[in-house]
Amino acid sequence: MAKATFAAGCFWGPEETFNAVEGVTDTAVGYIGGHTEHPTYEQVCSGQTGHTEAVEIDFDPAKVSYEELLGVFWQIHDPTTRNRQGPDVGSQYRSAIFAHDADQLSAAETSREDLQAARHDDREIVTEIVEAPTFWRAEDYHQRFMEKRRTRFGFKVA
Repeated sequence: MAKATFAAGCFWGPEETFNAVEGVTDTAVGYIGGHTEHPTYEQVCSGQTGHTEAVEIDFDPAKVSYEELLGVFWQIHDPTTRNRQGPDVGSQYRSAIFAHDADQLSAAETSREDLQAARHDDREIVTEIVEAPTFWRAEDYHQRFMEKRRTRFGFKVA
């Protein structure tokens, strides 16, 4: 088993997307990249802790590669907007890849360079790529939020 950690704006959508990828065995949403220990959602939302919302992914490399997960990451958000994804604005919504080892760091950097070279406009990819610091798991009500939100009265609704 291996781990990958990505920040692509609000963590609810990315978690749901990565949960649907074959080879992903578990996900958790949380906060990473800041200076406060055990930050709360309210603290992170203030923009004062330096953390970003992220999804931590457990995956089986025999079923899905880290490079394939990077491909999903690049597709699910706009890596050219600094500190913003859709209506969510602030450093807590920045685009970032948190590498768990030197191989991931290298793969992420190569992936970003390849994506930048393939762009047909002059917009710069602003995604930061750094070694993974401590990941602080978000409060339970955030875990699998989109899945929980669709479940009402004991059945799934669209």
